[in-house]
Amino acid sequence: DTIRSHYSYQACDVSRDASGKLIAKPKTVEYDFEVKRKVPRVGCMLVGWGGNNGSTITGAVIANKLNLSWRTKKGVQHSNYYGSVTQASTTSLGTGPDGNEVFIPLKDILPMVSPNDIVFDGWDISSQNLGDAMRRAEVFEPQLQEQLYPHLAELKPRPSIYCADFIAANQADRADNVLTGTKASMMKQLRNDIQDFKQTQNLDKVIVLWTANTERFCDVKAGLNKTAAELLQSIENDDDEVSPSTIFAVASILEGCAFLNGSPQNSLVPGVIELAELHKVFIGGDDFKSGQTKFKSVLVDFLVGAGIKPTSIVSYNHLGNNDGKNLSAPKQFRSKEISKSNVVDDMVGSNRVLYDENEKPDHCVVIKYVPYVGDSKRAMDEYTSEIFMGGHNTVVVHNTCEDSLLASPIILDLVILTEVCQRISIKSEQDTEFGSFHAILSILSYLLKAPLTPTGTPVVNALFKQRSCIENIFRACVGLPPQNHMTLEHRVASEVRRHASTVADCSALANAEPSVLTRHDGTPVTKPVKRSASEANAPMTNGGTNGHGLTNGINGHGFTNGHATNGVNGHAANGDADSLEPSAKQARVC
Repeated sequence: DTIRSHYSYQACDVSRDASGKLIAKPKTVEYDFEVKRKVPRVGCMLVGWGGNNGSTITGAVIANKLNLSWRTKKGVQHSNYYGSVTQASTTSLGTGPDGNEVFIPLKDILPMVSPNDIVFDGWDISSQNLGDAMRRAEVFEPQLQEQLYPHLAELKPRPSIYCADFIAANQADRADNVLTGTKASMMKQLRNDIQDFKQTQNLDKVIVLWTANTERFCDVKAGLNKTAAELLQSIENDDDEVSPSTIFAVASILEGCAFLNGSPQNSLVPGVIELAELHKVFIGGDDFKSGQTKFKSVLVDFLVGAGIKPTSIVSYNHLGNNDGKNLSAPKQFRSKEISKSNVVDDMVGSNRVLYDENEKPDHCVVIKYVPYVGDSKRAMDEYTSEIFMGGHNTVVVHNTCEDSLLASPIILDLVILTEVCQRISIKSEQDTEFGSFHAILSILSYLLKAPLTPTGTPVVNALFKQRSCIENIFRACVGLPPQNHMTLEHRVASEVRRHASTVADCSALANAEPSVLTRHDGTPVTKPVKRSASEANAPMTNGGTNGHGLTNGINGHGFTNGHATNGVNGHAANGDADSLEPSAKQARVC
C-alpha cells in the first residue's frame, strides 16, 4: 500500500571560528519516506468560484475530460493542461546507455490525482451561474464557450461572506449572493457547506482555495488574532477586523481541509497558523505567481547569479478584469504591492559582493485598471543594472499575460501537490515515529508570489530553487538522488572513455545478427522476446534490481508501485529492490 525509501540527505553547516573565519562542515542525515499509493477522490472548493479563475479552471477541466476541440483563426485547438508544472513538465530520471538524459512527466514520479478527477464546488458573492460567468470573463474562444455552456450553466456558487470594508466599494453591485448573520454563524455555514459537498460527492478529502477578490490587510495584534484561542474568540465576538478570508481559513482547518490562499492579503494570521498546527492541517500562501512576478524571479536570479547588479526595477501593469477593478482601490492595491515587491529579496541577500547588508534595488510596482483589455493583462518591466567598470545595462520586457489562463493551471498544481503531500510521511534518524511536513506547506512556494514559511526558516523566491525543491523531494520519496547537474560521467576523462566503450558495445549488440544475441543468463535469442503481463510488472535485472522497474513498459521506468530500500539506485515496480552499486559488468548490460 505504500512506496518506501531510505534517503541520505546531505547538507552543510556553516559557522565562524573565533577569528571570524567561515567553517563549512558537511553533514548527512538519514531519512525514511513513505508515500501512500492510493489516490483518493478529491474535491476542491473555490472561494470566488464565479470569478474569472473559477469559471476558467472548471471549464478547462470539463473540456479536458470531454476531450473538446474548437476552431480558432489559427486552426483547431485541443484541450490541454499547458502551464501546469505537474501535468506538462518533465523531470530527468537519469542517464541512458547512449549518454542522453531520460525524461519522464513529473506527474509520473509519484501517484498523483488526475485533474480530470477533481470535483469542483465553491462560493461567490455573485449568484451568476458558471456558464454566464464564463461568458462575462471572455477568456475562452467563442466556439469553446458554446460547448461548455450547458455544463457550466448547471453550476451555481454557494452564498459567500461579503464584508464591504475588506474589498473595493466597486464590488458592491456584484454582491447578491451573500451570507448574513454573525461571523460565527457564517463560519458554521461554511463548515456545513464543506460537509455537504464532501458527502454528496462521496469525496475522501476536500481542499479549499481562495481565488476571490484581494482584500485589504487586516490588523494583527494581541487579543485579536495572535493565537488560535484569540482568533476563535474574536470570531465569536463578531470582531470587525476578522477578514472573510480568515474565516474561510478557520472553517477549513476545523473541517480538516487544507486551505490555500491565492490572493496577497494576510489571511493566514498567527492565530490561523497556530490552529493549523494544532489540527495538523496544511495551509499555504500567498498570491498566485503566474506572469510578471514569475518572470522577475527568474531574471533577477540570473542577473545576480551572473555577478550583475540590478539597481532599479520598475514594474507596470494594466488589466481590465474584475481583479484589476478591485485593485484600483488603494487599500487592495497595497496588499498586491507588498506581495510583488518582496520577490527579489532573497536573491539580493545572497550576494554580499554586489550589495551591502541593508542595500536593495529601487523597486516600484504600478497597477492600473483599463477595462478594454479585459483578462489580457499587459506587464512592462525595466531592469537597470550596474555592470563591469561602471557601465550600465538596461533590460526592458513587455509581457502580455492572459491572466486566468496562467493562473488556472497554478490552481490545479496547488491542489495536486497539496494532496500528494498529505500522503507523504517522513522520519529522520532522530525521530521514533513517522510525521508529516510542517503545517505551513512551503513546498508550494514555486506557485506563490509571497511564500509563507515556518517561523525561523528562510523565504526562497528564486524560481528554479523552488522547482528543484519539489522535484528533489519527490525523487527522495522513490529513492532517487537529487538532481545536481554535475554529469561527471561526461566530464572526467576516464568516465568518458568507459562511456564511449559502453555505447560502442550497445551499438554492436543492436546491429548484430539475431543468432548472436544472448539473454542475461547466456541462452541464445533468435527472435524478439515478448514479456508477459506479469513479467512486465516485475523488476528488471540491473534496471529493476539496481535501477527502475517497469510498470508501464516506458523507457524502463515506473514509479507508482515502487519500493526502494536504500535510496540511490533502488526502485522496483511491484516489489522490493535492494539498492546495490552495480558492478562494471552489470553496468554494461544494455
